[in-house]
Amino acid sequence: MFDVNHQVYASNRYPVIAKNGMVCTGHNLASAAGLEMLRKGGNAIDAAIATAAALTVVEPTANGLGSDAFAIVWFKNKMYGLNSSGRSPQGITIEKVKDLHGNISRMPTDGWTPVTVPGAVKAWTELHERFGVLPFKEVLEPAIRYARDGFPLTPEISRMWKQACERFKSHRNEDAFQEWFATFHKEGVSLEPGSIMVLKHHAKSLQMIADSKGKAFYEGELAKAIDADSKKHHGFLRYEDLAAHEVLWQEPLHVHYHDHDIWELPPNGQGIVALHALNTLKEFHFEKRDEKMFHHQFEAMKMAFADGMATISDPGAAHPDVLRMIDASFGKMRASQIQEQALMPQVAMPYKSGTVYLCTADCEGNMVSFIQSNYMGFGSGIVVKDTGIALQNRGADFSLCETDVNVLRPQKRSYHTIIPGFITRNGKALGPFGVMGGYMQPQGHVQVAMNLIDFHLNPQMALDAPRWQWIKDKTFRVEKSFDATIIDALRKRGHQICVEEEVSSFGRGQMIMRMENGVYVGGCESRTDSNIACY
Repeated sequence: MFDVNHQVYASNRYPVIAKNGMVCTGHNLASAAGLEMLRKGGNAIDAAIATAAALTVVEPTANGLGSDAFAIVWFKNKMYGLNSSGRSPQGITIEKVKDLHGNISRMPTDGWTPVTVPGAVKAWTELHERFGVLPFKEVLEPAIRYARDGFPLTPEISRMWKQACERFKSHRNEDAFQEWFATFHKEGVSLEPGSIMVLKHHAKSLQMIADSKGKAFYEGELAKAIDADSKKHHGFLRYEDLAAHEVLWQEPLHVHYHDHDIWELPPNGQGIVALHALNTLKEFHFEKRDEKMFHHQFEAMKMAFADGMATISDPGAAHPDVLRMIDASFGKMRASQIQEQALMPQVAMPYKSGTVYLCTADCEGNMVSFIQSNYMGFGSGIVVKDTGIALQNRGADFSLCETDVNVLRPQKRSYHTIIPGFITRNGKALGPFGVMGGYMQPQGHVQVAMNLIDFHLNPQMALDAPRWQWIKDKTFRVEKSFDATIIDALRKRGHQICVEEEVSSFGRGQMIMRMENGVYVGGCESRTDSNIACY
């Protein structure tokens, strides 16, 4: 019998083209859930919600009911931005964290301490209330069905699931983590590709969310269960924190880049890092993907992260000059600082993480760019007893240094890595795009957008083109498909280049672009189990 993980030949995908609607995700069953809504007469927003809910089931390795979520929605020729990132608990302080964990210098990544209020479920209900046309219960039906009846593991999900088991094995005998093992690592249950996984508790929670339009999660039985579990295991999250959660409707920000407008949400997300880099790079014109172009990308991205990490935080606590990064004059100033040789930035090393991105489009021209995440793979490793709710560890990004802009405070939103993107031209929507993967995300946005705009690559090729990733200082990773002569030339400029065999670290992207005649052209990630459903 064949081995589904044995990929002997390089794949050469063509973009997918359709007229009536399209759903792009990292999982075929999630894409099918979105298409199911479109075929029932739902719009792009219904499809996005159904897809997002399904992804919490079929791709728990990157997101869950305990995730945060962000969205950019193009609806009836107008753009909307939604930020449903949760705040830190009311009762958390730096002093309490250090009392609990000893005199630590940075936030823990596992357990209850880095858990912040999950925002994804509220994102679904708010989007549905404002834009949806199908009944909310109907939109969540595919996700409930997958969780209740079971779903087969895909190759990449299987691999990431096994990695998570290795990550959490040190917590095997800790009481707080027992529900994670009972839910996701049951003895005797295979994690091989094609194995069937059933998540009964997850299905029950989804049904409660569907029946109550989300109220069970923030004010009802599920909120009480989260509160009780947190108290039992010395967590800081409480019922009151959940009940107080509200989404932020935000005006997206944009940078005009070579006759196109690239749109991102404002802080606390890091979308402005991508805009900052493009604001610098728009001062140059690149004719080909050569060593000079990559050098400028590298330097612009390091500058963008240096400025972003010093200014981005909760919208109410961010540095007052944060929006200055996308002023045209600031871009010119930063562009003038790029030299022939690599410069050293003063920034921290980024974390790795797990995230899901999806985009949808319908026959009326409505489109959604949507992203949700548990942050580091399964998140905190905490699953609330008998609910299937896997909680994020977004609070791990808070600083414990009093002078940092992103310092831990009660009821504060952290610097957030997940970012949806959107492209317009001359006031018309071209479409949504995104690249998942922690601090890779703004780097992926810059690369994909430039591939599309500067080099006229189709959506699939824009995603498939070899990628790079800044790690720290002057160190960059590049994919093994990168041109060796370009690598040598970049090293001569002072860049420290590592060729990385593991492709998952370079992010996982999706894209839908709308042609002048209304036809959609979609691209999906060749580095994972991506899929496009359309009709």
